[in-house]
Amino acid sequence: MGEARIKAGIWVSAALRLGMKDNKPGVVVRKGDPDAGGVLVKLYGRSGCVVLSQFRDIEGDLAWMRSTGRDPVPEQAADDYIARQTRFDPDLWVLEFDAADYLPPFEGKIV
Repeated sequence: MGEARIKAGIWVSAALRLGMKDNKPGVVVRKGDPDAGGVLVKLYGRSGCVVLSQFRDIEGDLAWMRSTGRDPVPEQAADDYIARQTRFDPDLWVLEFDAADYLPPFEGKIV
């Protein structure tokens, strides 16, 4: 059945706190639906950006997909991807973190 689902706004607050704890400061760039909005995470590193998209795996567990590919992309390419997704889904949250290792400050399966 997967893990229990929490409201998006609460999850975002927790992710930002974990970022501060892990020395990966983050900000909310775009607020989505506080109850059930999806989340996009933009990770800034030394050679570009990576965008992670939230989804549920076959067991219903939260997982993350490298939406811009395995390798970092220029910031404009990441921003273009995010703009397309927010036009498609106006309930999306967008978070940005400074993460030189391109890993988010929260736990989760990345595919």
